[in-house]
Amino acid sequence: MKLSARNQIKGKIVEMKKGPVSTEVVMTVEGVNIVSSITTTSSEALELEVGDMIYAVIKASSVMIAKD
Repeated sequence: MKLSARNQIKGKIVEMKKGPVSTEVVMTVEGVNIVSSITTTSSEALELEVGDMIYAVIKASSVMIAKD
């Protein structure tokens, strides 16, 4: 599969919190957790399970940065 998004980060699913409408997927990349909320229908269609290797695909037109 090819995507136009340049920010593709490979990681491993370490936790999933499945709800009736949405599923929270927690993946780890070099000790850093990335959390995504996707529809439960999508998580089932992808047959996601803890331990699977997946990609976080990030496409954004702006990234905000803050500092105290």
